[in-house]
Amino acid sequence: MAKFESNKEEINKSTVEVFNFLSDFNNFEKLMPEQVINWKSTALNCSFTIKGMADIAMLISEKIPYSKVVIVPEGDSKLRFNLTCLTNVITENKCNAQIIIDADINPMMSMMVSKPLQNFVNILAQRLKDLMEKQ
Repeated sequence: MAKFESNKEEINKSTVEVFNFLSDFNNFEKLMPEQVINWKSTALNCSFTIKGMADIAMLISEKIPYSKVVIVPEGDSKLRFNLTCLTNVITENKCNAQIIIDADINPMMSMMVSKPLQNFVNILAQRLKDLMEKQ
């Protein structure tokens, strides 16, 4: 498995607020880069298209209150991955957040997708920080 870890972002919100945001896919559209189109979501699942690449459906498979949300592909996806959102308390109103993708990618694909996936997790984490701190 290839692992892509975002930078740890320090967010001026509580872990409860960040966890609750990450526990609802209806919030995720605001985090996505512009290449993501045709977004559809409920609280627990979503589907979208990455322009010129693939259709993806995901679901929230695990929640550990105030520390971890695990997202996996839904349906008969050819992509096998876990997207994990971690939050960590710093103070009552400040936390760290990190996004991690563990993907089952063959070595040839890894060369093509490593940089985009690394950029993707960093964009998600940065947008999460920006969005949470605006609320």
